[in-house]
Amino acid sequence: MAPKLRDSVEELRAAGNLSFRNGQFAEAATLYSRALRMLQAQGSSDPEKESVLYSNRAACHLKDGNCIDCIKDCTSALALVPFGMKPLLRRASAYEALEKYTLAYMDYLTVLQIDDSVTSALEGSSSWKPLCDPACLSRMTRALMDSFGPDWRQKLPSIPLVPVSAQKRWECLPSENCKETAKSKSKETTATKSRVPSAGDVERARVLKEEGNELVKKGNHKQAIEKYNESLWFSNLESATYSNRALCHLVLKQYKEAVKDCTEALRLDGKNVKAFYRRAQAYKALKDYKSSFADINSLLQIEPRNGPAQKLRQEVNRSLN
Repeated sequence: MAPKLRDSVEELRAAGNLSFRNGQFAEAATLYSRALRMLQAQGSSDPEKESVLYSNRAACHLKDGNCIDCIKDCTSALALVPFGMKPLLRRASAYEALEKYTLAYMDYLTVLQIDDSVTSALEGSSSWKPLCDPACLSRMTRALMDSFGPDWRQKLPSIPLVPVSAQKRWECLPSENCKETAKSKSKETTATKSRVPSAGDVERARVLKEEGNELVKKGNHKQAIEKYNESLWFSNLESATYSNRALCHLVLKQYKEAVKDCTEALRLDGKNVKAFYRRAQAYKALKDYKSSFADINSLLQIEPRNGPAQKLRQEVNRSLN
């Protein structure tokens, strides 16, 4: 009996997923390639679907040790859908395998901006190292220090700032069911939040936060955000790091990101006056005057004579009226 001809992109993708789960990575890559050609021939613009196919084919290349083609496919996937989690992870892993540590480091830190609860690549392959295992980035850190010296961080390109809309966005891996992915993701998040950083991690986080503070004093808010991102990677239990990063977002007019950081700061320390004030400023910029007013009142309950807060309350009250 002749094999059934697959005549749709969805059928080819499903067949590729099955081959991937069975460990037939070359066959899966061929099926994803056929699906891509068919989708592109149809002329209909579906960047999400096309991006997933590139990302899935990249996973096949990575499994087969073809890092060059993996990087090409991940880059194509990211051009279609910027800040896709899985193409970033796969490209980072391929860069690391090729000892391109600067590029791997950049991709890993971009991923941690999207979701700092990621503890490992979801692929489950032994070739994928835990993303939040300090040994992984420490190895790259040592290589970067060897190449650029003790000031290596200053010589790295700027890490892209990830918009809120790109955060927490996940797609199904070829070998996974969406519901299973969400379930495992939830478990990972819980495990990460309950992880207690080591004394060494806390010290590294403190040093990086201080470096971020120095950059803020110099008016270099984008680089300061990068320092705070790294600090929070080592320890996400410091309220001031979040409220300091919120200040940078405010200066850069990234108001939604500022609100998110202040909310996290207040979760860790409900009396963080700076977090209340900065979130009130962000809400005011977003024209959410009721939320802004509520935050100012909460601040003034802690510090009744706070002059800037009293002035801001007058401004917001005028907007409300």
